[in-house]
Amino acid sequence: MQKQEDQATIDEAKRATEYLANERTFLAWIRTSIAVISLGFVVAKFSVWLRELSTHLDPQMQAHHPGVSLPLGVAMMTFGGLLALLAAWRYHVVNRDIERGKVSADRGLVILVTVMVTVLSGAMIVFLLLTANQP
Repeated sequence: MQKQEDQATIDEAKRATEYLANERTFLAWIRTSIAVISLGFVVAKFSVWLRELSTHLDPQMQAHHPGVSLPLGVAMMTFGGLLALLAAWRYHVVNRDIERGKVSADRGLVILVTVMVTVLSGAMIVFLLLTANQP
């Protein structure tokens, strides 16, 4: 539960502005979610593309397994889907608070998303370092 001093009071005349700002924030979350899902799809399909390319260049070459790119891409797509769910949840929480006339920041959500992005980016860095010397 938020402390009383952490909440800002919204004047009745400014509520329409707050509703529209909340909607813009929601749409920004959704755009980010779509970008993460799309990037995850590209990462997941990257190994398939490399396998097809190597087969076309040298049909005698043995196809290698997908490695880490498939699970990493699926993790990114899952994270993107989770971001969309978090966006919808946060949108409704803020709308309810606007109707009550008080809004507050959700630091927990910011920390959660930051940690998730950091872990995912760390996994991608490890993936790149491990595959940097592979042909």
